[in-house]
Amino acid sequence: MAKRAFLIVLDSFGIGAMPDANLWNDEGSNTLASIRKSVYFNCPNLEKMGLFNIDGVGEKGRSTHTCYARMTESSKGKDTTIGHWEIAGIYSPDPLPTYPNGFPQEVLEEFEKRTGRGVLCNLPYSGTEVIKEYGEEHIKTGKLIVYTSADSVFQIAAHEEIVPIKELYRYCEIAREILHGKHGVGRVIARPFEGEYPFKRTSRRHDYSLVPPAKTVPVLLKEAGYDVLSIGKIYDIFAGQGFTESQPTAGNQEGMERTMSALKRDFNGLCFINLVDFDMVYGHRNDVDGYAKAMSAFDDCLGEILLQLREEDLLIITADHGCDPATPSTDHSREYTPMLAYGRKLKENVDLGTRSSFADIGATILEWFGLPTDSIFGNSFLKEITND
Repeated sequence: MAKRAFLIVLDSFGIGAMPDANLWNDEGSNTLASIRKSVYFNCPNLEKMGLFNIDGVGEKGRSTHTCYARMTESSKGKDTTIGHWEIAGIYSPDPLPTYPNGFPQEVLEEFEKRTGRGVLCNLPYSGTEVIKEYGEEHIKTGKLIVYTSADSVFQIAAHEEIVPIKELYRYCEIAREILHGKHGVGRVIARPFEGEYPFKRTSRRHDYSLVPPAKTVPVLLKEAGYDVLSIGKIYDIFAGQGFTESQPTAGNQEGMERTMSALKRDFNGLCFINLVDFDMVYGHRNDVDGYAKAMSAFDDCLGEILLQLREEDLLIITADHGCDPATPSTDHSREYTPMLAYGRKLKENVDLGTRSSFADIGATILEWFGLPTDSIFGNSFLKEITND
């Protein structure tokens, strides 16, 4: 019988500032607490799974049918790449480079030389604001809008009528070749837009990540002959390493639809899902109500997911960092994340406390498939949640 695991990352769904949040200017951040204040927050399925029983959330004692924990990010960072890599078994002792004052001239000169196009902006910016401010100049001059954020990213925005999408992707590949070593940013991101002022970003975003520095859970599963499915931007985050199939999505709705389709398939292995809208559409734009509505929509879908799971399935829900929409910052926040595990063969109402690393999730998934865990960072909690 096929054995399956579904790992869903609710991108940016933090549950409270970590003790070292001050090092990132994130004291007091709590994404869950912020969106829970919204009248649009309604998540009965997450509540039944034990979300509010987790350490620090403050409501111990409720009976649940799942296993739950508060996850600590042990790596030095709060970005998508480092968060996902840690979930998959990699500890990152050093943060990826960031550019609060823009990229150095030697990087831009090489980029301009190889693309044949000039550069606009070169500052940290909101993705929606940067095209408002520089979009018209880009159209007039053909120069590329290059910008960054508090994350380790080199982002290239271009109007699809000025720079065809394949050409934009080629420019990103050039940037990825340039940005290595001390300038090895986590991701180069294509940010196409369309229309007239104030312009609209399209769904043809594409991420070009660093290759992970060590073997990850997806790689180990693939090497062992298992199917490894990516839904959303997971494939990009891991530079395609370890996946047998990739299904990009335009947002949460498509991500949930593809997850429901995967539940009906007879694959044997891991389905790794990222739901990006929490972060990209709501967290970064400080939209508390929008974030709450999106979480409630996921909760509705979660009810159906739980019904569709098979006897041999494992479901784990987690996050990669925080992005508190109620703080003045529009950046990610250094937060604990939730872990909710469910399966028909798992124990019920198991409080795993506070775990020391996101990587415990990856180790648990490897052990679920009978594989050794000694080649990755993290400690499996499988024996604590199963009856075997």
